[in-house]
Parts: sequence; C-alpha cells; structure tokens
Amino acid sequence: MKAKVHVFLKPGVLDVQGKAVEGALNGLSTVQGWASVSHVRVGKVLEFDVAATTADEAKAQVKDMCDKLLANTVIESYTVEVA
Repeated sequence: MKAKVHVFLKPGVLDVQGKAVEGALNGLSTVQGWASVSHVRVGKVLEFDVAATTADEAKAQVKDMCDKLLANTVIESYTVEVA
C-alpha cells in the first residue's frame, strides 16, 4: 500500500525556513505582480510503500513509524494518508 506522510512544525514553533520563504515571496511580489503571502510553513512529505493487508493496519504501522522516527513529535505534527 502507498503511504504519504506530511510533517510540519507545530503551531507556535518558529518556522525559520517559512519566514525566509515568506520574505522572499513578498520581496518578489512587487516585481512579479503577485499578491502578498503570509503564514508560510515549510514541511516535508515522505512517500513509501508499506506491506500491510488492510488500510487500517498500514495506517497504524505508519503512525508508529512517525512517532518513533519520521517526526519529532515534541515540535512537529504529522498527517498520514494510505491508499
């Protein structure tokens, strides 16, 4: 089964990369004619195959992987998709 994990910093945790991207986009907005942007968050997406017989089993395995390795649950949150 295909699994997709989205990992982002939790609300309230300073996202330095997000602020840098936001500043760059707003700096270019006057040149490019784009609307200004705000609240930019940078995260990561992991996609992989999981050997499981049901979607629920796959989702449980992936959540366990996130809790133990893929996400720092102190400062990051994640969502799991299984197809």
